[in-house]
Amino acid sequence: MSDTKFDSIIHAPIRLQLCALLSPLEDAEFQFIRDQLGVSDSVLSKHVKQLEEAGYVKQSKKNFNGRQRTWLYLSNEGREAFKGHVAKLMQIVEASIRT
Repeated sequence: MSDTKFDSIIHAPIRLQLCALLSPLEDAEFQFIRDQLGVSDSVLSKHVKQLEEAGYVKQSKKNFNGRQRTWLYLSNEGREAFKGHVAKLMQIVEASIRT
């Protein structure tokens, strides 16, 4: 079970959405993620780099229709960090509802 922990690396809106998008998937193509999040290549690359440096996201290159494509996936550490961050957010929300 994941630790309930606020994670400032994941918390930025684009990174949080990226982790949420990847969490139920094995992997997803960079362009698909870019389009789903509605950001530019450079903005997504910047956020992917920060998640990669934390060890949360990994990249792989795959040939698709004769072209090399970049695919992203959450590492095991990334999945655990995301679950813990969401659990902490839920605690915060639940506490505010009770008051």
